[in-house]
Amino acid sequence: MKEKLKDFIASFGLPRLIISGFLLALFILSPIVGADLPMQISNVINRFSWNAVLVLAMVPMVHSGCGLNFGLPLGIVAGLLGGTLSLEFGFTGPMSFLMAVIIATPFAMLFGGGYGWLLNRIKGGEMMIATYVGFSSVSFMCMMWLLLPYHKADMVWGLSGKGLRTTISLEGYYDKALSNFLQINIGKISIPVGALLLFAVLAFAMWAFLHTKTGTAMTAVGSNPTFAKAAGIQVDKIRMLSVMMSTWLGAVGILVYEQGFGFIQLYNAPFYMALPAVSAILIGGATVNKASIMNVILGTFLFQGIVTMTPTVMNNMIHMDMSEVIRMIASNGMILYALTRKTEVRR
Repeated sequence: MKEKLKDFIASFGLPRLIISGFLLALFILSPIVGADLPMQISNVINRFSWNAVLVLAMVPMVHSGCGLNFGLPLGIVAGLLGGTLSLEFGFTGPMSFLMAVIIATPFAMLFGGGYGWLLNRIKGGEMMIATYVGFSSVSFMCMMWLLLPYHKADMVWGLSGKGLRTTISLEGYYDKALSNFLQINIGKISIPVGALLLFAVLAFAMWAFLHTKTGTAMTAVGSNPTFAKAAGIQVDKIRMLSVMMSTWLGAVGILVYEQGFGFIQLYNAPFYMALPAVSAILIGGATVNKASIMNVILGTFLFQGIVTMTPTVMNNMIHMDMSEVIRMIASNGMILYALTRKTEVRR
């Protein structure tokens, strides 16, 4: 029995076991301190559905040896362009979400191709360069959101009629387009089946791709690029493919996030969005050169669970409204913890 317990701890990982135990304690404490447990469960499930695709975007680049995608804001920018152009062109309802994905795709391919070319030029320093790529793309788009010729009245600034607003409501467009699709309500618990189904489809597609000839080549490039090159694999081409896949998933991921959140947030909003995604997959057990779909699922659930539950439970315990402060402490603490565990090896 003791050996089985040791094997379980070794396979699951002691850090994840501690985080899981803390999250379970929060769920147990929730009704005791007067928090609405069904509502909290619903919030955790919904936040998981919003963020899971963004975390999934880490997988291809990790497999190809490009490291964790700190340049995720580049994909997010592609998604924001798709979303805003979909609204500008007059699409409404669920169709506006589909068109946002379609419009964002060529931007994601273009940005991902350029990003992949850059990473192939500086092999060994991908994650550091990726951070600057992400930051600079967001800063550049801060100017472009003011200069691009958008004209739709509910998107541009009212007085000048030029430049996009900081926050754009999606009411009447793709607000809850996925979350309300096949939604299941059990008391106060709402399960966004549509958003979860999209994640499941993308996760399965990623798993299936990694088991194809090209996916195996991608894993080989990440494990041993010298051997992969000797075996006839075009290393640079495979690496670029992984970056383009990651950028496209980032674009889709931000659109999924927006439909759940109900707003498009522009300018500096995407600046640090890579950090929670990177942290989630690391907390799930991934390393800088190994990641699985299970790491994505587990990490996203643990990260979003802690960030969602901690402020509510703590507020009810101390009877003070410090939710935003506690949320910042919890989220940044989880990010700091995850980044210091990036070299952890899971067998």
